[in-house]
Amino acid sequence: MNTTEILQKTEAFVKETLEGAEAGHDWSHIKRVVRNARLISKGEDVDDFIVEISALLHDIADSKFHDGDEGLGPIKARAFLNCLNLPESSIEHIINIIKYVSFKNELDLEQMEPFKSSELDVVKDADRLDAIGAIGIARTFHYGGYKNRSIYDPETPPNLKLSKEEYKKSTAPTINHFYEKLLLLKDGMKTTTGRQIAEQRHQFMEEFLEQFFSEWEGRI
Repeated sequence: MNTTEILQKTEAFVKETLEGAEAGHDWSHIKRVVRNARLISKGEDVDDFIVEISALLHDIADSKFHDGDEGLGPIKARAFLNCLNLPESSIEHIINIIKYVSFKNELDLEQMEPFKSSELDVVKDADRLDAIGAIGIARTFHYGGYKNRSIYDPETPPNLKLSKEEYKKSTAPTINHFYEKLLLLKDGMKTTTGRQIAEQRHQFMEEFLEQFFSEWEGRI
């Protein structure tokens, strides 16, 4: 198979696997991340094929929906990739991107240090751009509702020094997630294009929060 056929087969596999998934981590999310990755890749010296197939597979089994099992996604992805006759070096690269793309793994930098790559940077930025701005706000409140979390509780302040394990186990109100993750993403962007897009989306979130608190507190 050529790369076009491999990507088409991967799309079909991911779309079928994520049928019925939570709306913030479904096939639509994957498509947006792939579009972001293509846009970011134009300004980076990367292997476009590795970037795109990794973007397609990055949420194939998100641990949040599988009892915290961080190994399941890489296992499912490897089983699929092994059927495509790709070089083992390419498979390893893709698997490492899937393993280390998530925000929570940046809370353990020592663990991911050996697996850094330009392709990982692109997929990270592409995924994180979908976590901020208007789409990011919609996804955040959808997930909060999915987990039956409160919208906001003034008695539960954000924890700005979460460890990876604390982050995984958090049941904090949805508004806290903006301060514990979303507002931190802009300054962590790895690529020039990612940083440029993140600036505008970050500003939109700040404006949203200002409006939210003015309404919550009954201010004009």
